[in-house]
Amino acid sequence: MGELRAAPVNLAAATTTTGRSVVVVMPGGVDDPSAPSGGNTYDRRVCRDLPRLGWQVHEYAVAGTWPQPRATARAELTRILRESADGAVVLLDGLVACAVPDIVVPEAERLRLVVLVHLPLGDETGLTPATAAALNAGERRTLQAAATVVATSDWAARRLVAHHGLDPGRLHVAAPGADTAPLATGTTTGTGRAPSLLCVASVTPRKGQLQLVESLAAVADLPWNCVCVGGLGQDPGYVTRLRELIGRYSLGDRVHLVGPRTGTELNASYAAADLLLLASHAETYGMVATEALARGIPVLATAVGGLPEAVGHVPDMGVPGSLVPPRDPAAFASALRLWLGEPVERRRSKQAAVARRTVLAGWDTTARSLAAVLERLRQESREAA
Repeated sequence: MGELRAAPVNLAAATTTTGRSVVVVMPGGVDDPSAPSGGNTYDRRVCRDLPRLGWQVHEYAVAGTWPQPRATARAELTRILRESADGAVVLLDGLVACAVPDIVVPEAERLRLVVLVHLPLGDETGLTPATAAALNAGERRTLQAAATVVATSDWAARRLVAHHGLDPGRLHVAAPGADTAPLATGTTTGTGRAPSLLCVASVTPRKGQLQLVESLAAVADLPWNCVCVGGLGQDPGYVTRLRELIGRYSLGDRVHLVGPRTGTELNASYAAADLLLLASHAETYGMVATEALARGIPVLATAVGGLPEAVGHVPDMGVPGSLVPPRDPAAFASALRLWLGEPVERRRSKQAAVARRTVLAGWDTTARSLAAVLERLRQESREAA
C-alpha cells in the first residue's frame, strides 16, 4: 500500500475553478512495485500527461484495503473531498469512489465528480454472491451521482449502461494508450530455440492462469517455454494451487512464475517473447495486449470484455494472433497448437501484429480525450458560479 499523501495547506484555494485544475484521487497501491496493474499504469500516465495539456493536477493516493477500506482511509477521502473548492473538478479512480458511496454521493452536487472505471467492482472473479451484490449496489449509487463516468473501452461503456442503467450521454470512453517500442526479437527466427511464450498478469483467478496451465499441458509434446510475469501476493491460495498444477503436469522446467516486473526488466521480457498469452475471465480492456502489439508480438487471448477491442484486427490479415472463448482450455490449447505447429500461421500472426503496431493510439490520445471531459465540466462550473 502507498503512503497517505498530505493535502495542500489550503486545498480549496488550490482547486479553484478559475483555472484548469483537477484533483485526482487514486488507491494507495498505485505506486506499489510488487503489484503493478493496468489501472495503476493508467492513473499514473494521466497524472503525468494532463499537465502537458495545461492542467494543474493535485494527486492523492489514499492508502487502504480498497474496495473495503478501513476507517483511516475513509476519513482521508472524506477530508480530501470536503476541502476541495465548490465546483472543483475531481477525478476519482472507481476502485476508491465506487466502494464508498456514502462518502462520495453527498459531495456530488457541490463538486464536479468524474469516476474512472477500470473494472466494475462486482466483476472481480471469486466474489461471493452477497459481496458482489453489495459492491454492485454501492457502485451504482456512485456512478449515478457522478457528473461523468469514464470507461476504458466501448465494451465497458456498454456494460455500465446495461448493468447500472446509466445514461449513455454521461459516459465517455478514454481507452488506454500504448507506447511504441522496438520490435521484439523473440527466439524463433534462426536460433533453433523453443518458442518463448509470455503471460503478463497478476496471478489471480480473474487472469485465468490455472486454465492457461491446463492448455499448456495439452501441448506439452511441442517445444515451448512460458514465462509468467505478475504479482504473486494478491491471492496466495491461488498461487499455491497454480504451483501444484504446474508440478502435477511436470511443467516446472517450462512454466516459470517470475513475479512482478516493471521498467527494463519488463521490457526485456517482452523483447524475448514470440507470443503473448492471456487467459483472462474478465477484462475491461487488456493493456498488456496493446503493450505486446506495440512490439509486434502477436496475442493469443480470450474473447472476453474489452480484449477484442485491444487486440483489434488488420484489414486483409485478420486478428494479430487468435481470440478464443473464455474458460475453455481446450479451445485455447487448439489455437496454441496451431500457432506452434504451423509456420504459416506464425508468419501471418507476426505480420498482422507488426501492422497493428503502426495504428495503435498513444497515451497522448488518452490524455486529450480525458482532458476534453474535464474541460467541459470546468466550463459548466464556471457558468454555474
